[in-house]
Formats: sequence, structure tokens, C-alpha cells
Amino acid sequence: MAEDSARGPALPEVIRRRHMTRRFTGEQVAAELVDEIVGYALRAPSAGFTQAVSLLVLTGDRVRRFWAVTTLPKGVNPNQLVTEPPNAWLAGMMTAPVVVLVWTDRGAYERRYAEPDKGWGTDPEAQPWAAPYWWVDAGMAAQNVLLGATAHGLGACFFGVPPDRAEAVRRAFRVPSDQLSVGALALGWPADRVGVGGSARTRKRRDRAELIHKEVW
Repeated sequence: MAEDSARGPALPEVIRRRHMTRRFTGEQVAAELVDEIVGYALRAPSAGFTQAVSLLVLTGDRVRRFWAVTTLPKGVNPNQLVTEPPNAWLAGMMTAPVVVLVWTDRGAYERRYAEPDKGWGTDPEAQPWAAPYWWVDAGMAAQNVLLGATAHGLGACFFGVPPDRAEAVRRAFRVPSDQLSVGALALGWPADRVGVGGSARTRKRRDRAELIHKEVW
């Protein structure tokens, strides 16, 4: 499909272009553009319209603080990250000027599905979840941000927050205790504009027929 210069690339082209960006130019992203892109998360599907996926946008010194909290041993000077990054992945990821933390509230979903129109009961352990909708919705919200970044010519990468650092991140940025850490999105202008890195470079894409089945498996 052709690209409309006024509206940007069509959705199929955005989906084809999207890949995880692991190195950025370091150039700042306008606050208005960041707001536009993270706002796409609010348009993702929400089970029961619970709307309990939240984003925490970090810029400037708070980005460095995030990397210090999630990477360095307690008490180590955060400036060490800039002068002596421990590995190539971190050296690249730290060039992102924006980090977006993704959070979800399990309790909000359990309360929502205990309401009369759902009728699952008030005992969370007895609620018949086919899948934990709080994680499902968070994944769809993150994907909206990834696609939105691609549509605007930005790069983005979703990555996990180490489980043993999640509480430290919560304390550092005053995140309420009912919020579960889903992961984070690095966002910025891509330095690796050509080609794809990471596992997609070393692992062959599986054949479509292996993963898409029709009528029966």
C-alpha cells in the first residue's frame, strides 16, 4: 500500500517495518510527540474496559536513574554507566532519551470481574481466567506504543525489568504498591535505521505455515 505523506505509512507497512531498536542517536524527542505515542496505549483493548494498564514516562536525569537502579549494585556511582557500560546491549539501550515503564493492576481486574455484569464472584482464586487479562492488556498496550513509534519514524524496544530490581524501581519513582511491573520501552530516534539486530538477526523466521493453521491444526 502506498504511503500518504499527510497521514504517514499505512498500517500494513508499519507492521512490516516494526522491529526492536537497541541503539539510538541520543537526539531528544519532542514532548508532544512522546505524549502522542504513549497515548496510543490508551486505545488498546481492555478486558471489561477495566483500563488498569498504566505508563510511567521517564526523560532526562530520570532515565539515567532508571538504568542505575536496574543495573548497578547499590552505592555505585551512576556515572560509571556512561564511562564504563558493562555490556554492548546496555551501551546501546542507554542512548534512548525516553524510557516508558509499563504497569498493570491485577486487583482492578479481579474487582471488575466480580461486578454483576461479569458475575465471576469476589474470590480471586475462583475466578475462571482463561489467561491473566492484566498481562494480556499490558502487552497489547505496549504493542500500540511500538507501532506508534514506528509510524512516526522513531525506534522502540520492549524489555524486561529484572525481577529482583522491581521493588527498587517502585521506590525510586514512587509507584503504588498495587502496580505490577510488566516491563519497559526504550524510545528515541533510531541509530540502526538499516537492518534488524538482536535475535532476529541470528534466528530464522519460522515459516508462516508452521504458525498459522486453518480449520484444524
